[in-house]
Amino acid sequence: MIPSRFFRAFHGRKASTLSVAQGASHPPLDNRTLSNFFVQEILHNHSTRPALICPSEKAGAHGGPISRNLGRASHLAWDFEEFWRHIDAVSRGLLLLGVQKGDVISVIMGNNSAYAILQWAAARIGAVLATINPSYHIDELASTLKLVGTKHLIIMPVLRHTQYLKSLITRFPGLASSRPGNIQESELPELRNLIVVNNPPHEHDLVEPAIDWRDMILWSEHTKEAKLIKDIAEGLHKDEIINLQFTSGTTGAPKAVSLTHHNLLNNGIFIGRSMNIDEKDILCNVPPLFHCFGLVLGNLAFWSHSACVVYPSESFDPVAIVNALTKEHCTALHGVPTHFLGILSEVTRKRALGEEVDLSNLRTGIAAGTSVPIDLMRRLITELNLRDLTNAYGMTETSPVSFQTTPADPLINRVETVGKILPHVKAKIIDPQGKIVPVGTPGQVCVAGYLLQKGYWNDEEHTHQVAYKDAGDDSDTVWMHTGDEGILDEEGYLRIVGRMKDIIIRGGENLFPVQIENTLVANTLIREAAVVAVPDKEYGEVVGAWIVRDTDSNSKEKLSRDHVRKIVRETMNPQCSPAWVWFVGEDGTSEELPKTASGKVMKHILRKWSKELAEAGVGRVKS
Repeated sequence: MIPSRFFRAFHGRKASTLSVAQGASHPPLDNRTLSNFFVQEILHNHSTRPALICPSEKAGAHGGPISRNLGRASHLAWDFEEFWRHIDAVSRGLLLLGVQKGDVISVIMGNNSAYAILQWAAARIGAVLATINPSYHIDELASTLKLVGTKHLIIMPVLRHTQYLKSLITRFPGLASSRPGNIQESELPELRNLIVVNNPPHEHDLVEPAIDWRDMILWSEHTKEAKLIKDIAEGLHKDEIINLQFTSGTTGAPKAVSLTHHNLLNNGIFIGRSMNIDEKDILCNVPPLFHCFGLVLGNLAFWSHSACVVYPSESFDPVAIVNALTKEHCTALHGVPTHFLGILSEVTRKRALGEEVDLSNLRTGIAAGTSVPIDLMRRLITELNLRDLTNAYGMTETSPVSFQTTPADPLINRVETVGKILPHVKAKIIDPQGKIVPVGTPGQVCVAGYLLQKGYWNDEEHTHQVAYKDAGDDSDTVWMHTGDEGILDEEGYLRIVGRMKDIIIRGGENLFPVQIENTLVANTLIREAAVVAVPDKEYGEVVGAWIVRDTDSNSKEKLSRDHVRKIVRETMNPQCSPAWVWFVGEDGTSEELPKTASGKVMKHILRKWSKELAEAGVGRVKS
């Protein structure tokens, strides 16, 4: 057991000599279910405050009684009372459809109001919402649906030109001969219902056995389902699983992370609290809802504080985002570096055309999902007015946030670290032997507390590989071994320096890709950079850099491989200088960096490409 005197409080006690930290114990954790919290806190106190705005959806998109729609006619806009009325009606409709407590409802959609409703409605009736990446190929989708035992599948017919409904019918011929509510498909033995959210502008004819989303919704409040909901609600427990989110898959096949009411609600509350969110805030929620960034750091962090959430578009669209920021007077903006770069480019384009882009309401948001270059953080603060921008660290398995900066933190700590530990969370940094390292020493980040997932769905083997009690620790603490390399300083701020498996060992010296990437993207000619290890006969491994040129740069200077190497050599240890450099979209390379939908660069793919190109002699830096 780690002696309690070694732990550091949330905002800092006397510094420890060991890299350990423990969050504050106040305020206490909330032990309610999601739906009880919504009714008792949000509805009771802020029923008429704006809750959800979707500029790309029509008012009355879900049918039913006429909505107040916040007095707007152009697009969907609900207060919390109207939001709850839709949640209530969908909850009843799901029960009428035969959804039972514990059933898995899988969702494949973009960011829309139906997704927002389901986040609350599924939890309210004790179902488990599995949020699936719309970018999955059909075979990936098939294996994922089967993995979690999907009983009810809710999809959009089309998203980003992908024909989901058509692909499903083609891939699973048993669907075409099935009846609604009684699907018989041998490859998906658990599946019973297929529901299609067929909102404008995508109007498509439904095919058997699909059920139209609007036909499923039960608007009447005087039904047996209404009573059944109350009975179910009384039996729900905070530690029951309500959400399956999938790991990003940057290093292999995704696994389903099992998260509870308690995990998600409290993480949302503390994220929003770190940002000083209140009912007057309006978030432009850009990250996809199938990912914890959009679903928890976005939706729950703001709704748990009775704030409003805006979905500017179904999928990433810089034009729609900038329009939403200005027209909806958003105060907050979330995103990963790829998102922010696109938004900055659109703002620059509009202003160059003489258009006014009023971002005076913006003040906060979260930059996360992958390492955020320091120069980009500074640009977001100066160019987008995100003066209270925060940085957060976590992983899907920890609900997800364990460390976060606050607006009160010094700017240098907000741009160079991921902040301090959140309340009710423990952390430690360990060496390969499992021993806690001294402050200021890199090691693997381990996290424990209420936020730890219940385990990978039906996968005890992989669960126990990453979450376990450490040898020599006589407490009952189960630690999540994140696989991330981090450094904890004497004040309790955490700096993430990379994935353990991404560290480059050059001639026995550990080099951290994140530090090299930060140095590269600080140059105005470089938009993005990704650094990986390349096998080398002499040193074992050397640095390979993948560069995305900044097309917005006004410089006439042509960036060369030698120039890239020089940028690093002049500011860092010479060993960090790239021996190999590849420009994305040139020399036969891919047109873009391979990324997950959450914006993380898939380093395992880049390592493979790098090895192949190096063996072919492509990309060697001469100097």
